[in-house]
Amino acid sequence: MSNYVGLDVSLKEVSICVMDGDGCVLASGSTPTDPSAIMAFIDKHTPQVVRIVHESGQLSTWLTRELLARGAPVICIDARMAHKALSARLNKSDRVDAEGLAHLARTGWYRAVHIKDESSDQLRILIGARERLLRIRKDIEGHIRGILKTYGIRLAPVMAARQRANFRKQLRTVAKDHPALELIAASFIVAHEAACKECAVIEKELVRRARGNELATRLMTVPGVGPIVALSFIATVDDASRLAKSTQVGAYLGLTPRRYQSGEVDYSCHFSP
Repeated sequence: MSNYVGLDVSLKEVSICVMDGDGCVLASGSTPTDPSAIMAFIDKHTPQVVRIVHESGQLSTWLTRELLARGAPVICIDARMAHKALSARLNKSDRVDAEGLAHLARTGWYRAVHIKDESSDQLRILIGARERLLRIRKDIEGHIRGILKTYGIRLAPVMAARQRANFRKQLRTVAKDHPALELIAASFIVAHEAACKECAVIEKELVRRARGNELATRLMTVPGVGPIVALSFIATVDDASRLAKSTQVGAYLGLTPRRYQSGEVDYSCHFSP
């Protein structure tokens, strides 16, 4: 007999519903958010599972990989599409949502979400960490410039430089005659220098990875494309074979306007997110 499973996942607990092909609930319960515990519950209540579905979310990538490693036929589905179906039910609870997801698994009325390769996730983590450090650096510089303007002090522009040492040098100079500014400058200079140094370390690693990646080196032959842009594109697209045409890349990145048409009304909307 073909059975289907719906998982409603939260940080600490997973609600599970096992359903047969006719829509009858065979088992319902909850387990800790642990792949081994989930598989133990499913194996206990059904000998054969055709499909296991859960919504995309914070733990979806990790959970999908772990369940696939255990041989489970798991599919991560679009949470926005699933929400449309689940919101039609009168009552809202984790148990009810798990049952609704089991119905989606049984009927096939869902859109699967692509789970990216772990190497692409590592690139995204590194690129995201670099971006965060750059924002910290910019926030520090903007905050300091705003404070100094209340004293009539305007720092000179800092030319493009990785370590931004000229900014710290100017700050030390103008803060000498102001005790309060000197105290603030001492703290912010340390934070600014640390952010610059750690950002440089991550950039060095990204450049190393780009030079060792054949696809990245080809992308960098395009004018204006450097290691960061090339790796960002690779990490975002991940498996290009899932896109049938090159024109679909723009739509995947949200560069294609949405369309609304109903009766005599037909117009293009804003770009999709």
